[in-house]
Amino acid sequence: QVQLVESGGGLVQPGGSLSVSCVVSGRTFRRYDMGWFRQAPGKEREFVAAIRWSGPYIYYADSVKGRFTISGDNAKNTVFLQMNSLRPEDTAVYYCAAGNPISATQAMVAPSYDYWGQGTQVTVSS
Repeated sequence: QVQLVESGGGLVQPGGSLSVSCVVSGRTFRRYDMGWFRQAPGKEREFVAAIRWSGPYIYYADSVKGRFTISGDNAKNTVFLQMNSLRPEDTAVYYCAAGNPISATQAMVAPSYDYWGQGTQVTVSS
């Protein structure tokens, strides 16, 4: 069984930065590729970023490209999402996910992931 626990969300002003993290337990960290998704009120869950360790291959949604960075710390079984230049439209619950997508297309869709964290709230507001 794989368990994911996110942390690091909070309130930040527009233009600010925030880092959220996801600790993976239960199985070998790099057995699963990792993704970050987010869901704003009244909207569907959307892809944010993903990393496939085999490359590694890294993918970002166009809306966050150049502002967000996904990374991992193998020793700590943790994946991070560093968010810079935050905008009010980045406000959402952020979820990490673990799975085995085999392509870029698969890495960007939620059904490719088998395990999910509980989510952490990120609010960008002045």
